[in-house]
Amino acid sequence: MRITKIFILFTLLALPLFAQNNAIIVEGPYGSAQKQLSLQEEAKKITDLNRKIEELNQAVKAEDYAFVQEETKKLIAQDVKDSRVERLLALSYEKQSDCKNAIYYATQAIARQPADAQAYAVRASCYYKNGDTLRATEDIETALKLNPNYLFAKDLKNLIDNYDTQIVKKKYQARNQKRLPSWFVPYLICVLALIGFLLILHFKAIYSLKDKKGTAYQGINIKEKYNFIRQIGEGGMGKVYEAYDNVLKRRVAVKRIRPELLKNDYIREQFLAEARMVAMLRNPYIVEIYTVIETANSLYLVFEYVDGQTLETRLDIDNNLTLEQAKDIFSSVCKGLAYAHKQDVVHCDLKPGNIMIADSGIAKVMDFGVAKKLAGGSKKEAKNLAGTPYYMSPEQQRGIMSKQSDIYSLAVCLYETLCGQVPWSVDGFDVETKKIVPLSKLLPDIPPAVDALIERCLKEDPAERVQSVEEFWERLSKA
Repeated sequence: MRITKIFILFTLLALPLFAQNNAIIVEGPYGSAQKQLSLQEEAKKITDLNRKIEELNQAVKAEDYAFVQEETKKLIAQDVKDSRVERLLALSYEKQSDCKNAIYYATQAIARQPADAQAYAVRASCYYKNGDTLRATEDIETALKLNPNYLFAKDLKNLIDNYDTQIVKKKYQARNQKRLPSWFVPYLICVLALIGFLLILHFKAIYSLKDKKGTAYQGINIKEKYNFIRQIGEGGMGKVYEAYDNVLKRRVAVKRIRPELLKNDYIREQFLAEARMVAMLRNPYIVEIYTVIETANSLYLVFEYVDGQTLETRLDIDNNLTLEQAKDIFSSVCKGLAYAHKQDVVHCDLKPGNIMIADSGIAKVMDFGVAKKLAGGSKKEAKNLAGTPYYMSPEQQRGIMSKQSDIYSLAVCLYETLCGQVPWSVDGFDVETKKIVPLSKLLPDIPPAVDALIERCLKEDPAERVQSVEEFWERLSKA
């Protein structure tokens, strides 16, 4: 009996120690169990998306393009950020020979994923169908650089090469069907001699560039004239540095154009011609190009240096601005852009990153590196697309630039300034009709006049838009 009591007493004393060493731990609502569940949900979303992409690929093979278009547009409306979605939508349109929409969505896919070889091939196929073999060749070459074993791209390249060869052959046969007159050979020799002479003058002009004061730079060493301080920016065209001009004793901004963009002689000459043209723009609301310098391997644009921040940086900090704050900025932007348009110069890449807000409060339009000079003051068709897809008008994405293209980009910038997002990323944007959400629905303080102005400026047909920057500012200032 005594032994039994001692055993019971020992058990009671040892039980708390056993419970402490073998405590049962229950995870709380924010413990690892939830984290594991969150990871599982994320993995499930990725798995579901990959399964959906595979389903859409099978639908393309089955030629069920209506289903592909319906499902991909649902994914885009759900803000799914995956270049495969835009690429499949572009491919479905390409199969139906709807090249306009195919090029648009292929460009969106490339903007989201620049290494998407299939998107380049889809766009190239549409360019080829439109008879634009130059752009088609450029996109195909890019696709093959990204994926040298891409059979579709190889077949399309052979098709384009044969197409060009057949055209040349037909022209040659047609020309030789007629007997050449006796005076043709001497005439041809004279023409070739004249062309040779003009080419000598042409390359001499390129090699001997002049700044606004007429100083010639022949084989200049860029590092002797400028002391590079730091890199202050980088974009699709190249890197921008803060530098000090050792001769004129002033700070400047120097942009070095990416060398790979200059390998093509045509593109190189276009850069030089356009840079010289833009260097003639002198306006307090435009960041001036002081000079253009070409070396053996590079091309440099030397700009006015402005203390301040870009509108893009301002929006990163404040998210969005009030209407009155926006008016202060766009008053200067409109003055600078209106001046350029009067000189028949179209900016072609207007966006918040190219609007500099000086510490003094004045805004300046900058980076006219891809600007175009309009012949006759109406519109211009470019052989190479340039600009930022989210801000480009529909016709600019097809290679056609006009003053109304800049007004389209200006309206996109205003929309983003007021709400912090471009119209295409706002919940409620209708992908099918491309109808945007009015700003007044997002921000009650925005008057209907601003909605009406932006809606008109974003019309697909340039003729239906506001026709001048002056009219744009007049309507905005009164809103």
